[in-house]
Amino acid sequence: MNVLRFADLVAAGRVRGRRVFIRADLNVPLDAGGHITEDTRIRASLPCIRMALDAGAAVMVTSHLGRPTEGEFKPADSLAPVAARLAELLGCPVPLVADWVDGVQVEPGQLLLLENCRLNKGEKKNSEALARKMAALTDIFVHDAFGTAHRAEASTYGIAEFAPVACAGPLLSAEIDAITQALAHPRRPLVAIVAGSKVSTKLAILQSLAAKVDGLVVGGGIANTFMLAAGLSIGKSLAEPALLDDARAVMAAMKARGAEVPIPVDVVVATEFKADARATVKAASAVAADEMILDIGPQTATLLAERLKAAGTIVWNGPVGVFEFDAFAHGTETIARAIAASSAFSIAGGGDTLAAIAKYGIEKDIGYISTGGGAFLEMLEGKTLPALEILERRAAG
Repeated sequence: MNVLRFADLVAAGRVRGRRVFIRADLNVPLDAGGHITEDTRIRASLPCIRMALDAGAAVMVTSHLGRPTEGEFKPADSLAPVAARLAELLGCPVPLVADWVDGVQVEPGQLLLLENCRLNKGEKKNSEALARKMAALTDIFVHDAFGTAHRAEASTYGIAEFAPVACAGPLLSAEIDAITQALAHPRRPLVAIVAGSKVSTKLAILQSLAAKVDGLVVGGGIANTFMLAAGLSIGKSLAEPALLDDARAVMAAMKARGAEVPIPVDVVVATEFKADARATVKAASAVAADEMILDIGPQTATLLAERLKAAGTIVWNGPVGVFEFDAFAHGTETIARAIAASSAFSIAGGGDTLAAIAKYGIEKDIGYISTGGGAFLEMLEGKTLPALEILERRAAG
């Protein structure tokens, strides 16, 4: 993917004294008192901000936070807690500027945080008038918020259209490189794990990957639908019977390429969906009518782990069982530790996936952890994300 990169502009000496507008993803969780409970996204934004400051730029950063109503400011929507945390991490003042669209004064070496961009009228609908005003604030627009790259909004797309220069920040560049390495130029065998509650939410991803991967591991409710499609009884497990033909089509597409969708040989079942429900390991062919499948069984987990350890590239989206309940977490833990132990290049994304990585403490053993949820999934589908499309177009001149 050919986009202009901020790091290249810095290396070429084209940033000093310039006004740099960074669209970051600082959408962190806050508790009822407005305190940040987890700051990964803020820390992930620091390399780009430091790069701009060290290069002598006049730096402006903005982000969305939550789901505010455009034009209606409420204290709960403010980036004030983010400004305070940025100041702590950077060791310098980070003034928060409200009502910034019509003009901002910022000097080289200075950093300003511009208030929640989704408070601006026209942001979500990518208003051209708003985008042009944003673009007028800057000499260089840097998109560094991969989690928003699938949305064409004024601060992610419109400003990139009209700014004098538009480029990808280090975080966005790393996402592009990792997904390209995993899907466009993978080391084989390429194995994808796609799990979740419903086939319908990930059918396009499954269909797209079926044309690319050497192994497609399905988990969670998705696996139940595939088991049903393979002729197995799944009791009262979550599944989508209306999509059995789609599941069979994915399996047939894989088989036609000499690849497969491995169906579990054993499962962990319970009669209730509860953390303290009695967990029973059963052959996949022996699920009773009053039982629900809540995890893959140990034999299946071992077979999949061996396949993952032999992979060249692994794409991971979703835990394979109800890993929040310890009795049904064995499958996901086995998969997670197999990915960590594999010499394959691995890329993982999606909120539940990140939670599993954190639970098992394997962050340092994953090749790349994507910061984007919806954007990551859309790239797996093979879609061109709006924010990347405009950056490519601008790079092409």
